[in-house]
Amino acid sequence: MIDILVYLFENYQPDACPAPTVLAKKLTAAGFEADDITAALAWLEGLTGGEQADMSVPAEGSLRVFADVELERLSVEARGFLAFLEQNGAIDAQLRETIIERAMALPGNSVSVDRLKVIVLAVIWRRQVAIDALILEELLAEDEDDDESSSDDTQHILLN
Repeated sequence: MIDILVYLFENYQPDACPAPTVLAKKLTAAGFEADDITAALAWLEGLTGGEQADMSVPAEGSLRVFADVELERLSVEARGFLAFLEQNGAIDAQLRETIIERAMALPGNSVSVDRLKVIVLAVIWRRQVAIDALILEELLAEDEDDDESSSDDTQHILLN
């Protein structure tokens, strides 16, 4: 599923992405498996539905406390990377919450930094958020210290 998100980021503008049925056909033609396509489209649909417009703006100096399930699924490095993005103005609190929600919606037990970077790219791509070139470069960079189970193919795609 992560490979599909990377493929969409690399090949489509968010406002020019085809309808889900057309996109599913294009992804099948590109060689992706039907189960992965279904999962990726459902994940993207969750992103579209998860606007969280009613979230109040946190008070100045407030701190995000992660729930136990988030602590279990998001690696220390992934949580640190989220803090880095927010502290550098790349994302705001509302976008951070959307990213966390989408990370928790991924299948699997753990979300590594590399997987989180793809999630961040997908969220900013879908929401058409302007992002600094240096932050974008960091999102596209491979994390050499990440020993999680992200595939070499995904890392290769991210670097090209």
